[in-house]
Amino acid sequence: MRYRVLSLTFFLGLAAFAPPLAAARREGFELSVVVDGCRAPEFRHNGKIYVEALRGRNFTLELSNPTSERIAVALSVDGRNVVDARRTSAKGAAKWVLAPGQTIEIPGWQVSGDTSRKFFFTETASSYAKWLGDTRNVGTIEAVFFREKRRWVSPPAVQREMDSGASSGAPEPETSSGLRRQDAPTAGAAPPREEADRFAATGIGERTDHPVRWTEFDEEPVPAARIAVRYEFHRELVRLGVLPKGDDALASRERARGFEPRYAPDPYRRR
Repeated sequence: MRYRVLSLTFFLGLAAFAPPLAAARREGFELSVVVDGCRAPEFRHNGKIYVEALRGRNFTLELSNPTSERIAVALSVDGRNVVDARRTSAKGAAKWVLAPGQTIEIPGWQVSGDTSRKFFFTETASSYAKWLGDTRNVGTIEAVFFREKRRWVSPPAVQREMDSGASSGAPEPETSSGLRRQDAPTAGAAPPREEADRFAATGIGERTDHPVRWTEFDEEPVPAARIAVRYEFHRELVRLGVLPKGDDALASRERARGFEPRYAPDPYRRR
C-alpha cells in the first residue's frame, strides 16, 4: 500500500560526519538521541537500550540510512508519531524519507510544513503526552525502517508541497508555551503527585525552522529494522539497575579538594 511520507527539503549530516560513537543499530540503520550536539551515551540492560534524560534539556533524534536506496522511517516519541502526534501502527504512520546514505536530525514535533516544536526532557506531568491525555507510553523512542518496493518500471517521483492547513493538530503557540512554563517551579509547597507524574517524558517546546514536503513512497510490508530506546531520569536508571547504586566516579570527582585539613605523619610519635 502506498502512503504519504515526509522528506526533508535539505540534507543534514552527510558523509562529513564520523561514524557515530553512540547509536542504537539494527541491520546498519541507526537511531541516536542527541543532546547539545553530542550523542547521548547508551546503556544496555536486560535486552533494552537506555539513555539518561536530562531534565529541561532539548534533544534531537538522528536517523541514518546506510543503504544505497531510499528508506522510509516511522518515528515515535512517547508512543506518538512525531509528524502528526497520532497513535498508529508503524505501517500506517506518516514517515520520514531518507535518501541513500543520508543522515538527518529531527528536532521536534512537526506542527506545520516549515516548523517544528523542539523536544525537551521533562516530567510526565508537564509533557506533551499529558496534554494529549495519554501517558501510557512515555519514556520510549522508537524508529521503524522500511525499504521501498522494487519495481520493474520506475515512474517519476510524485511530490507536492504540504498544504498549509495540513497541521498535525498540535496546540496553538500560546497553549504550547503555557505547557512549557509548567516546568518552572511555583511558589509555595507543591501538591503531592502520583509517582508516575515525576517520571521522564517529552515536552513540546520552542518553535524551530524545519521545512518538509510530502512525497510518495511504496514501502515493503515488513520492516527492515526496528530500534527502540528507553529514557529515564538518573534516579530511575539506578532503581532499574541500569546504573550502579551509590557513588559513581563523576559524583566522586565533584567532592575532590585541593587541600585537606591534615598534618604530616610523625614517625617518632609515640603510639
